Amino acid sequence: MHEFGFCEGILEAVQRRAAGRRVKRVAVRAGVLHRLGRDAMQQGFAVAAIGSEAEGAILDLSFVPARWCCRLCQREAEADDITLVCSSCGGIEIDNRGGEEMILESIEYEMVVESDGENED
Repeated sequence: MHEFGFCEGILEAVQRRAAGRRVKRVAVRAGVLHRLGRDAMQQGFAVAAIGSEAEGAILDLSFVPARWCCRLCQREAEADDITLVCSSCGGIEIDNRGGEEMILESIEYEMVVESDGENED
C-alpha cells in the first residue's frame, strides 16, 4: 500500500500549518499517475493521523488527469494514464505533462469555543 507514504507526507504538511490546532478536514489534489486509491488514501490518512491534530479529520481527495501533447500534430488531450501513442495521428513523439501533482489545497480547522467563565442558570 504505497498510499501510506503519501499520507504521512500530507500529514507532515498539515501538522506544520496546523501548529497545534485541531484539524477537521484536509483537501488534496493528486495526479492520476500516482495511481492512488481513494479508499486506501482515506484509510491511510486516518491511521497516520492517530494521535495528531488531524486525528478524525476527513481527507477530501480529488484527482487531476494527466495531460499530453503530440509533437507531430500538436494535439493536446487529457488521460487517466501515460499516453504513448497519439490517438489523432498515431505519432509516438508524445510529451506527457501533469498528472503527477500532489497539492495540499486547504485545511479546515475545528472551531474553538471559548467560555467567558459565566454560568448560565
